[in-house]
Amino acid sequence: MTAASEASELQARVGHYYQMDGTYLVGREKVREYARAVQDYHPAHWDVDAAAELGYSGLVAPLTFTSTPGMSCNREMFESVVVGYDTYVQTEEVFEQHRPIVAGDELHIDVELTSVRHIAGRDLITVTNTFTDAAGERVHTLHTTVVGVTSDDINPAVKEAVSKMMMHDMDIMAVGEGAYEKTLRPAGDVRIADGVMTRTPGTASFDDMKVGDALPVHHTRLSRGDLVNYAGVAGDANPIHWDESIAKLAGLPDVIAHGMLTMGLGAGFVSDWSGDPGAVTRYAVRLSAPAVVSAADGTDIEFSGRIKSLDPETRTGVVLVAAKSDGRKIFGLATMDVRFR
Repeated sequence: MTAASEASELQARVGHYYQMDGTYLVGREKVREYARAVQDYHPAHWDVDAAAELGYSGLVAPLTFTSTPGMSCNREMFESVVVGYDTYVQTEEVFEQHRPIVAGDELHIDVELTSVRHIAGRDLITVTNTFTDAAGERVHTLHTTVVGVTSDDINPAVKEAVSKMMMHDMDIMAVGEGAYEKTLRPAGDVRIADGVMTRTPGTASFDDMKVGDALPVHHTRLSRGDLVNYAGVAGDANPIHWDESIAKLAGLPDVIAHGMLTMGLGAGFVSDWSGDPGAVTRYAVRLSAPAVVSAADGTDIEFSGRIKSLDPETRTGVVLVAAKSDGRKIFGLATMDVRFR
């Protein structure tokens, strides 16, 4: 837990903003690479003609795709702006899809420290990424909430072990130092893309939906190889996801799956049922427990869901998504807002 002065200093930095240098070009093969990493084989992620049949100009990026460039852009925030912690634990993610991102999109990515809350002796820190296309419209918003962890809660041996294992330009346990100068988001109107709400989705008819309807249960298998592949594709270098000795030093029973990987699997589960990955307007996941992945057996993740509510005016529904790993809930609460025909 941070000292009161450190917590106060961080709260004063809420609103700190910067923009990624240059732009992020969404590549067709990167879309396929990411879809493979999250085991999402919806044709719209793989086949240009299938995407065109749904009305898209290119391959559709999976819903959680933005976490990859977002993580890269957030490094400066967690190394230089958010101070007083040695590492972070992901707790919650919210994806807002204003229009689906497709291959060929050139995106400007903003980063903002939007919230610092002190709850039950822990500091919850929320960083928001906004993704704007070449036309100046915001197409996606991503909110990431983490718990700040200090050296008091870390085995001292972890730092040394991690430093010897990380790749050459990564330091996930870096603590920012030096002079600080706050920069704020420039004033001006924000244009939100309305592509999700204006196009006719390739989903089932709203009239066929009923509150309480259950989605077919789906099982996904994860191996250590899947975790290593996802780490490389997504740029998540934390060794607790692939090295057993580091994971156990950190107090974990074994290597654990990336929280973002399990969210990506959940998003694919729903889009396979709905028929159109671009029909989602919002996806929120609160993590409750990690999925432990042993070297010998991997792990099985069971996804299930049901329709929680329906809105006839907008022809949308809220789907509750449940995920269990070896019988234990890994999503505390997960909801997805979906448009129907």
